[in-house]
Amino acid sequence: MIVALIGGTGYVGSYIIDELIKNGHTPKTLVRDGSESKVMQPEKCEMIKGDIDDVAALNKTLEGCDAVIYLIALIREFPKKNLTNEKLQFKGSERVATIAEQKGVKRFLLMSALGASPDPNGSKYMQAKHLSEQAIKNTTLDWTIIRPSSLFGDPRGGGRPEFCMMLDKLMLSLVPYPKFLPFPAPSFFTGINPFDAGNYALSMIHVKDVAALFIKILEDEKSVNQTIEIGGSREVTWNEVVTSIAKATGRRVVMTPAPFFVVASIAGIFDGFSWFPAGKDQLNDLVRGSVCDSSELLKKYDIDPIPFNIDNLKYISGSKP
Repeated sequence: MIVALIGGTGYVGSYIIDELIKNGHTPKTLVRDGSESKVMQPEKCEMIKGDIDDVAALNKTLEGCDAVIYLIALIREFPKKNLTNEKLQFKGSERVATIAEQKGVKRFLLMSALGASPDPNGSKYMQAKHLSEQAIKNTTLDWTIIRPSSLFGDPRGGGRPEFCMMLDKLMLSLVPYPKFLPFPAPSFFTGINPFDAGNYALSMIHVKDVAALFIKILEDEKSVNQTIEIGGSREVTWNEVVTSIAKATGRRVVMTPAPFFVVASIAGIFDGFSWFPAGKDQLNDLVRGSVCDSSELLKKYDIDPIPFNIDNLKYISGSKP
């Protein structure tokens, strides 16, 4: 198949390109000017210059394709820079789906997120993901919506954001701190019981497994018009995530209970500043957790998931497992 990738230079997209090529498909990816170096195996890809607002470039990207995979997502909004989830996630996917219908490209895979919801009290990220899902469902396309939990794995450069490396950079390494002393890492609690701090969980899944699942699902006719949740082999608490990152980078941490409403209030004040480590929406999504049981799915597609452990986090410090 010739597969159009929208978001092919990103974190997940880079691994999907590898999987497409490995399985005999041809990636045809939309590439912003200046991002050509981010394309994996460029000699085996067809690249179309343009961005998500460039209708002519989108038409050219989808021309002659058998399928489309939409991967664009925005971890954190900066409206003053015109970087919003509504623009890049909802409107972008809606625009690409319309062009796919016009071009007769029937197969469409959308990367959503575990927790996508219209909840007005939820994050703009999850709201936009939900709107994206509805837009795709209201087409005549052979769609499949894929909702991953939190991902981990080497971003392989290119300035691609990755969950564990961001935690290391923006929390454990944000301020100079002697490695021989345990760092007081925040363990958030939402109620009044500090002994329950940090027990919300994530179904951490390796990006390689996510990419492999995308291709398996792409090729599976029975997945058409299905919404599929994907996660790793087990649930990992916030406390384990942080302590594992610390151990992988040669640090020690002491998980310190922190009232969530205080941290969220501070984040709300500084949300618009890129130097602040996290936005309020990100923190809200974090403490809600993100878990699912993917055991049957992984078994169906014969995928032995890469476990979330210290050895498989060595990429954070630049070493290989």
